[in-house]
Amino acid sequence: MSILVNSESRVLIQGITGREGSFHAQRCIDYGTNVVAGVTPGKGGETFGERVPVFDSVLEAVNETGADLSLIFVPAPFAADAMLECADAGIGLMVCIAEGVPVRDTTTVVRYLEGSKTRLLGPNCPGLISPGERAKVGIMPGNIHLPGKVGVVSRSGTLTYEAVNQLTELGIGQSTCVGIGGDPVSGTGFVDVLELFNADPETEAVVLIGEIGGTKEQEAAAYIAERVDKPVAALIVGQTAPPGRRMGHAGAVITGKAALASEKVRALAEAGCAIIPSPAEIGATVRRMVGG
Repeated sequence: MSILVNSESRVLIQGITGREGSFHAQRCIDYGTNVVAGVTPGKGGETFGERVPVFDSVLEAVNETGADLSLIFVPAPFAADAMLECADAGIGLMVCIAEGVPVRDTTTVVRYLEGSKTRLLGPNCPGLISPGERAKVGIMPGNIHLPGKVGVVSRSGTLTYEAVNQLTELGIGQSTCVGIGGDPVSGTGFVDVLELFNADPETEAVVLIGEIGGTKEQEAAAYIAERVDKPVAALIVGQTAPPGRRMGHAGAVITGKAALASEKVRALAEAGCAIIPSPAEIGATVRRMVGG
């Protein structure tokens, strides 16, 4: 089984005719994703590849194809408008890949979505993939994934790939892998994904990958302690990062005691998580946890 995306999802890609959009759209299609439409203003009436119609607006694409999930490859200055257009068209899930979206823009979008049926994943995220459903929405490399029963949720795209590769090499498959992104303000967070994994009867364990900055990991720890009844393995990176210096992601900066890696590790350990000591030991730790 899977969360958020499956073989029945009807995917549209905003920016499908651009360099990044066209490249990754083809990778998604090749993986088996049900891409039903593309959107590029001014390019309506064209066709991407052999069968994907291109529309001028999201609303037109939704009305014509029944698209319910949008993958957004729009430059950062225009990403907020693209996300708002999705919400207005009634899209259920939008996945924004763009890096460098201003925090103010994302905050505006997140507030606009309050009370709506639209969920935002990202921005500045690698997307998600459900291997057993042959459904890939984003930039994750499909070839390293293996269908199975371990869910993965991460703030780091690169470490998501590392985690998946280690799991696959050990024969441990994944139900769904979700990259929530590393910006200080984002749509879907750890708690949202943990709730979905906990409710999925075919996800039997979870890998959580966090980093310095903010308090998202502590929020996840509190939720795990109170609500999650499945084993969770957690890795926190950035333990040697100096205070006040941004490390990679916009949200990866130590601005107080709660933002320290040590505080996050402590909270997750107290919540009952199996702590992964280093990125090199993700697969081994999960194998011990699930008894593989």
